[in-house]
Amino acid sequence: MTLTIVGLGPGEIDDLSRRAWRVLKAAKTVYLRTSRHNCVPCLPQDSTTYQSFDHLYESIDRFEDVYKAIVEQVMTAARMGDAVYAVPGDPLVGESTVTALMKAAKAENIPVEIVSGISFVEPTLALIGVDALDGLQVLDGITVARMYHPPINPDFPALLGQVYSRQVASDLKLTLMNQYPDDFPVKLVHGAGTDSGLVESLPLHEIDHSPHIQHMTSLYLPALGEMSSFEQFQEIIAHLRAPEGCPWDRKQTHLSLRKYLLEEAHEVLETLDAEDTESLVGELGDLLLQIVLHTQIAIDDGEFKMSDVMRQINAKMIRRHPHVWGEVSVDGADQVVTNWDAIKKQEKAEEGIKRESILDGIPKSLPALMQAHEYTAKAAKPGFDWERVEDVIAKVREEVDEVLNAQTDAERAEEIGDLLFVLVNWARWLKVEPETALREANAKFYRRFRYIEESLAAQGKALTDSNLAEMDSLWNAAKAVGL
Repeated sequence: MTLTIVGLGPGEIDDLSRRAWRVLKAAKTVYLRTSRHNCVPCLPQDSTTYQSFDHLYESIDRFEDVYKAIVEQVMTAARMGDAVYAVPGDPLVGESTVTALMKAAKAENIPVEIVSGISFVEPTLALIGVDALDGLQVLDGITVARMYHPPINPDFPALLGQVYSRQVASDLKLTLMNQYPDDFPVKLVHGAGTDSGLVESLPLHEIDHSPHIQHMTSLYLPALGEMSSFEQFQEIIAHLRAPEGCPWDRKQTHLSLRKYLLEEAHEVLETLDAEDTESLVGELGDLLLQIVLHTQIAIDDGEFKMSDVMRQINAKMIRRHPHVWGEVSVDGADQVVTNWDAIKKQEKAEEGIKRESILDGIPKSLPALMQAHEYTAKAAKPGFDWERVEDVIAKVREEVDEVLNAQTDAERAEEIGDLLFVLVNWARWLKVEPETALREANAKFYRRFRYIEESLAAQGKALTDSNLAEMDSLWNAAKAVGL
């Protein structure tokens, strides 16, 4: 009782191996995943009967269900004695029924023999003149088309098989355009391994317009290049930290880099405030540098690797979004936040982390305004909050009076702190993020004060040569022109 799986090669009968021919000729019955293959009419016919599963593709809508039905029928035949199943190309290149059959056969202790064939990869590479050892990545186009971001290192070329329809090509291009430019030059390869093989060069955004797409179409993506991959970035940082790398980078520790992490985060905020997306690209790279550098330090010290960082954050995002990757329903963004907090609390309990206060999860190193906002938001969840915004406004007035009535510097400092804190509360009621609001106010002050400096300089005057009335007039002029 053996299940033999035969690779029929890419298309023409000349590419069928002698071993495959002998197996097919000796078999009484051969199960074909599909008869839509150029070599099928030329297979040995003397004493062999061929049964294809083409009818399943016509009667079942989903490919997953088609493949499941094929596996069930082939396994039924294998349980009754020796069975032969033949697939296009090579059995272990892009044949999901084969991997499913191997798993099912192993569970039932049925031996599996693989008769290899030439896959679609070799004739495709021959048509486009590419060496597979140049880092070629081979993927299932159907799988990638269902994703939102391609699992491809863009510094190396990729070959995606099973681009069998315009719909698959359309879905695939949308996924790929999350990483590649819309006009990125690619190649559609049709009928590789057959006498009608065709290579079509076109921009990525047009691949679903091709009139030549058929069941033997593949997509070739050249390397995007220009050091565009995350892996290349990790290589650069690892090189900098290597013995032959940079003395400064080798010298750094987790603690020595703390100030740079904060500085880079604030520089990102500046570009966001300025809505300067061109500069944002560079600043995000500088911030990412800190993450990768910290990780490389951990790798060098034997603490953890980047794969651990990615594994943890990937698992966390899926775990904390059960409404996306589970069966939980939510009414809106507020419920998402509530669920997130509940899941986070459960995770901490399972990890044995006990927090004495609901405020303990808020970092002590946050900027003061942001920390005050987070404190009041956390405290408000169990009900420690005013009932009406008018009560908050009354509290603001009360705190202003207390500042005015303070008698000493220490009292005034304390009351100013209380006033700032209640102003943060008022901002929260108004759904204004106070850190951002003050940062934008600071930027506005800078623009208007710079206008004063430039206007005085144009008159040949310094700030010290002016007076408050003149500067106030220029301030209003800056305000009038929209600064």
